[in-house]
Amino acid sequence: MRVKLKGLMKVKKTLASGKTIYYCYAWRGGPLLKTKSGEPMQPGDPMLHRAFADATKDRHVDPSDTMAALITEYRASADFLSKSEKTRREYDRYLDLIRKKFGDRPIDVIQHPKQRGRFKEWRDSMAEKPRTADYAWTTLARVLSFAKDRGRIAVNIAEKGGRLYSADRTENIWTAEHLAALEDVASAEVRAALMLALWTGQRKGDLLVTPWSAYDGNTIKVKQSKTGARVNIPVGKDLKMMLDGMTKHSPVILTNTRHKPWTSDGFDTSWQKAVKKAKIEGLTFHDLRGTAVTRLALAGCNNSQIASITGHSLRDVDAILDAHYLGGRNELAAQAIAKLEDFQGKKK
Repeated sequence: MRVKLKGLMKVKKTLASGKTIYYCYAWRGGPLLKTKSGEPMQPGDPMLHRAFADATKDRHVDPSDTMAALITEYRASADFLSKSEKTRREYDRYLDLIRKKFGDRPIDVIQHPKQRGRFKEWRDSMAEKPRTADYAWTTLARVLSFAKDRGRIAVNIAEKGGRLYSADRTENIWTAEHLAALEDVASAEVRAALMLALWTGQRKGDLLVTPWSAYDGNTIKVKQSKTGARVNIPVGKDLKMMLDGMTKHSPVILTNTRHKPWTSDGFDTSWQKAVKKAKIEGLTFHDLRGTAVTRLALAGCNNSQIASITGHSLRDVDAILDAHYLGGRNELAAQAIAKLEDFQGKKK
């Protein structure tokens, strides 16, 4: 006989696969009940009763108009549930931190100007890990933005909080030397991911799920998960040679050494091992996306042509070339002067 847990809040979610899951909260505005592995507990889980009891044993206040309630409402929203599973896990980590620190704050308090200072103090307490601090602040601002949009609060005092993390990315280009070093030590599976990233400029998450059906022998079609943008990328000769020579072990193009689709974490582990073996420092897989932009620009492509392949906005392409990849920009300048000299020589 199943015991009814009074006050338990369940939020139903149907995944793209058709599977139905639930997010179970100890109460409206309360904590999400999770398994030891961090997954949402499902109705019928024998440990759900204990987790519910542990979460509610010290509850003495009505949280219906608190920060905790706003967090629960955000977790139940399409804005949150439409994100990828990996992104939701990242958000959950910081949502739990916010609920633990500010969950009992009444809604009228979290709108007061003085509360911004308290929020900033909390963020700054994580200053030793600036990326963590920035992500925590961004998550807080997202919840309050959602609440404001739904009419739950009148003002989002976490807007424009500024960033603690700042990285100089001017050197974050994969040079020919870097690429050669990695290719020398990487497995065929990692080299395939490297080649696909260089010739398409797409994000890791999109590349890992690109199916063979997206490749027609001449182009690869990608729908970008982050923006929803669709790009139809002509396949260069080098990439075509690789793809046409690959054995189709799986519905998706990129697979691990067991011929199974990569998990994101599994790929990261293999990639980092290869990078370490190649003695490459300060470069990430994501930097291949900006490197692809730079390579296209150096080949003579204009910003519109580059954006049509990578899916960046024109402004982002220009920002990459201007601010983040100055090394490539310098080479473009040298090419421009060479063209000018050639033009002037022909006039004489």
